Amino acid sequence: MAWYHCGRCGLLFKSPVGDAHERRCTQCGRDPSLGVKTPPSPAPTALPATHQQKKSAGRRRPKRDFLMAKIVLGWALATALMVLAVRLHWRENKTRNPATSAVTKAAGNAGDEAVVSLNQALPACHAALGGFLSAGTPEERNQFVLNPVATAGRMARFYDLNPFVKIDLRTLKNTANSLLELPTGRAVESRFSDADGRMLDCVFVQQNGEWRLDWEHFVRYGNYPWQLFLTGAGEPELEFRLLVRERLVKQRNESSLMSLAFYQPRFGYPDQTTTASPEFLVKRDSPDGKLLAAAFTQHAKGEPLYASKLPGLEQPDMLRVRVRLRRLPAAPDADAPFSFELVKVLACHWLTLDDPGAALPPAAP
Repeated sequence: MAWYHCGRCGLLFKSPVGDAHERRCTQCGRDPSLGVKTPPSPAPTALPATHQQKKSAGRRRPKRDFLMAKIVLGWALATALMVLAVRLHWRENKTRNPATSAVTKAAGNAGDEAVVSLNQALPACHAALGGFLSAGTPEERNQFVLNPVATAGRMARFYDLNPFVKIDLRTLKNTANSLLELPTGRAVESRFSDADGRMLDCVFVQQNGEWRLDWEHFVRYGNYPWQLFLTGAGEPELEFRLLVRERLVKQRNESSLMSLAFYQPRFGYPDQTTTASPEFLVKRDSPDGKLLAAAFTQHAKGEPLYASKLPGLEQPDMLRVRVRLRRLPAAPDADAPFSFELVKVLACHWLTLDDPGAALPPAAP
């Protein structure tokens, strides 16, 4: 037997030494000579081998066979690596070019493209949350949050008055994710649960090429502790992220005033609230009254905010708001020492975003 090279398929094959006209490639089964007629070469006359020559040949033959096996193995390995490199290059080009992406061609809509974008962003988003929760100092936490320069001072004041909740990352499980279509671009909404029954509602925004945690949304940021504000401590006018409920809806349906009560959400337990505020009266035809009415209507219809795919965590009749409230001294004959008024509804959500979150109805002509 001897090794031959097939001119048809380019592979090496093993065949008996003999007439070249009868030889066929054992890989493709065709004539390996590309049709070139070559007369068979006469075999050289072999001289009787001596004992020493036979002994040397016996030692050398395994070496020649081993060398040939090396050549075949190396050639096969090189071919496999070349095929793998071509495939990887093809996949990389297909991913970089959306026009030829298999996802875009097969789906033909924004839904599948959004799923791809979400899956690509999730590892970086979850790494940002892990880095924030495991950081030991405010300076370390600051590098994982949105708008770190502007947020640094707020974080320092907030944690002077509120404890930093310790969460064991080993027990934290990602339960749901969704893309948000914000006016400023896409964001990622993720929810996590831990062994203590807490649920974390997180939003991540891409800034300077990095996915960062919207910290103000995460902690439901307020300028001052809510309970202390209600009892008279702190500045008389402050900003809060609260839940709002419309009171006496049926009784005041025809009234020009909306009766509102604000509640502070409990961190990690979105279905629970803390101390409620006294009654707030807001004119329905005021800008704040119209915005709240539009937001309550959208919320009652189940219309998702910013195309979120996740269900609400709060009670159905409660709405997320970011508001500025003012505390006033009560009248001498009042039962409570203070009265409160709504200064402005900044947004009907908790995101760090200058967008009201609700569409006002068109003005009457």
